[in-house]
Amino acid sequence: MDLTQLILVVVFIAAAFVGYKIINRVPSMLHTPLMSGMNAFSGVTVLGCLLVTALAVGFASKVLGFIAIVLAMVNVVGGFGVTHRMLSMFHSDKDR
Repeated sequence: MDLTQLILVVVFIAAAFVGYKIINRVPSMLHTPLMSGMNAFSGVTVLGCLLVTALAVGFASKVLGFIAIVLAMVNVVGGFGVTHRMLSMFHSDKDR
C-alpha cells in the first residue's frame, strides 16, 4: 500500500467517524428535513455515476458503474418515499 492509498483510507475512516458522530447528535425532529436534503446529494451522486459510467472503457467498469447507478437511485427513491410517509403523518384524516 503506497502513501496515497494510506491517506485515502485514513480520510475515509475519519469521514465515517465524524459523520457518525454528527448524525448521532441530531434530534429526531430534524431527521425528516435532513433526509430531504440528503436526497439532493444522492441526486448528485446519480449524475456522477452516469458520467463515470459513460466514460468507462472496460466492461467491468461499465458493470460496476451500472450497479452504482442502481444503488444511488434506490437511495433517492427510498429517501423520498420515507420523507413522504413521514410528512403524511402530519396531515389530518380529512385532508387525505
